[in-house]
Amino acid sequence: MSAAREHWGSRLGFIMASAGSAVGLGNIWKFPYMAGANGGGAFLIIYLGCVLFFGLSLVMAELAIGRATQRNPVGAFRTLAGRGWSVVGALGVATAFVILAVYVVVAGWTLAYVVLMANDTFAGVDVEQSRQVFSSFTSSTFMPLLCAAVFTVGMVTVVIGGVAGGIERVAKWLMPLLFVLLIVLALRSITLPGAGAGIDFYLWPDWSKVGPDTWGGAISQAFFSLSLGMGAMITYGSYMSREQNLPRDATLVVGLDTTVALLAGLVILPAVFATGFQPDEGPGLTFLTLPAVFATMPAGSLFGMAFFVLLAIAALTSAVSLLEVVVSYFVDEKSLSRIKASLLCGLIVFALGMPASLSQGVWSDYTIAGKNFLDAADFISTAVMMPVGGLMMALFTGWVLGPRAVSAIQSYSGQPMPLAGLWLFILRYVAPLGIGWILLQGFLG
Repeated sequence: MSAAREHWGSRLGFIMASAGSAVGLGNIWKFPYMAGANGGGAFLIIYLGCVLFFGLSLVMAELAIGRATQRNPVGAFRTLAGRGWSVVGALGVATAFVILAVYVVVAGWTLAYVVLMANDTFAGVDVEQSRQVFSSFTSSTFMPLLCAAVFTVGMVTVVIGGVAGGIERVAKWLMPLLFVLLIVLALRSITLPGAGAGIDFYLWPDWSKVGPDTWGGAISQAFFSLSLGMGAMITYGSYMSREQNLPRDATLVVGLDTTVALLAGLVILPAVFATGFQPDEGPGLTFLTLPAVFATMPAGSLFGMAFFVLLAIAALTSAVSLLEVVVSYFVDEKSLSRIKASLLCGLIVFALGMPASLSQGVWSDYTIAGKNFLDAADFISTAVMMPVGGLMMALFTGWVLGPRAVSAIQSYSGQPMPLAGLWLFILRYVAPLGIGWILLQGFLG
């Protein structure tokens, strides 16, 4: 362990940065459309249960491993259990690369939509016309790549600044701004004429809509929105002070992440109902339906622009944590400087993102197992790599470390860990079953 390893400048900085890691496109883009397609309030209740029963446990496990070893994911597993287990950490690093290839492309779209909203592009359009705008933009060659490049430069710049001077400093500014924008947009949404139907749909469960897909979707959403299985929390945990109360701070991070998802639902679903659109549009809800929704609202372009700024902030804070996973690997294991590692990883990510972007247009005929490059990268990372990484994390902490994991948490904070037996039970039995369901659905769906 290097004595010169960076650390968070403050407990608040750690919480803001870690919440920023968890808060991403999964919370603001994916959660509302998943709730809309799966019975609203029923999905919400199941999702909250999944977050409580195994999401929090896995976040604590990743943070504990990172803090105990003060290493990147590969070095952390090697330190605790030998070289054979380091493959789990390597999977996390690889997962971060693949997810970032998708992230920079979609985040680039959000930047473009900020400009499109500012230019009042969607004034008077319906969903079909909005679809044409989206298709025309994403299928073009130059502009989506330019937007992805701009986002990549911003992401790399933050990581070059270091843990306290870059990631923490930016998170302390962007996370409060994100919450302010969410609250303003939620207040606007719930006060629209006709929004009551959307609020009822979102908060009042309709159990008749619940099926196996609902349970699997809720488990998957809890997993994805907390950035599990990709090494981000291990990496951020490695910069923690040993005196921090890990269970308390992990609970705060998960609570903030969940609050963002809940507020995002209040932003989107009441507005969709108020303007007569359907909540079950699926992934297209954000880029196809919402622009048409904003177009029907007073000052809709302003609120639409604020929404896509919000989405871009969430994407940046999450992408920064993923880039830090791979940068920490090259710094720790390959002895590269932070600047060199950040630039190298940024170039690799953008290179991987290029075919994902072009697959929406000129390379659309090139497929992998029937999926274009963007969809294939999204599937392999979220349906396979993340769940496998999370499964191995749960089994490793619950069975290989076992009571040693509890002792590590207690010895650093100097306080007994509440519900330690339940924590290990969840990691040994509950989480593996839930993650196994995600994997099964991924391959059967």
